[in-house]
Amino acid sequence: MSRSHRSHRRRRKKSNAGKIGLAGVLTGVLGAGAIVVGYVALRPEPGEDAQARPQKAVQDGSITAAPSPTTGPALSVTTPEGYTYSLGAVRTGAEDRPLSRSTPPPSGQTYAYGEYVLTNTMQQPILLDFPADLYLSREYVPDELQDRCAPQPGVPDDLCTPPTHSEVVARLNGSEPPIDENGDKLMPPGASYLVRIATEAPLEAGIADGTVRLYVWHARFTADRKGIEVRLP
Repeated sequence: MSRSHRSHRRRRKKSNAGKIGLAGVLTGVLGAGAIVVGYVALRPEPGEDAQARPQKAVQDGSITAAPSPTTGPALSVTTPEGYTYSLGAVRTGAEDRPLSRSTPPPSGQTYAYGEYVLTNTMQQPILLDFPADLYLSREYVPDELQDRCAPQPGVPDDLCTPPTHSEVVARLNGSEPPIDENGDKLMPPGASYLVRIATEAPLEAGIADGTVRLYVWHARFTADRKGIEVRLP
């Protein structure tokens, strides 16, 4: 093979190498440009990240602050997620409008209610949940709700729990309001709230003192689903 032919091949190799090198540079530049464009497109808009962070719910401003009331013996419960709450019963009774959502009852009827202190005993925010249920003597429960009076382990047979609703009525000892995170309400670390639970439907008037009680029985809070009384002072 002549030297001139080998020289021609070397020149072609150099030329091809130059083309490949140029193509690589262009590809690298375009690739870098694509990465930059992609990064800019994926960056959140100003203020978007702040909006995604947990914020206090607007309605929390209406929860008044109050000193902690006297309670009965504290009951500690733990959920499957490991959330730990402390409950202390304050009082029970009957009122014509125990909750903000209650409507005036018909003549001769009233609502049963109970109050207890709910505390987040952990050093982290946990779900705002209401472990206690309201029980009262079945003689005050309307006939259409008597089917809810089935025997419950740990609860006297003459008691039953009609449909109820719970709400936070006060923040205790300077506790921070609940946190609204993606639609869930959370209790700040160490927060204590006064919770009121009341029947949704009116009951027969004349509910005697001591006939309304608070129990924790749901499987979420009691592994054996056996009712545990939250005893009054």
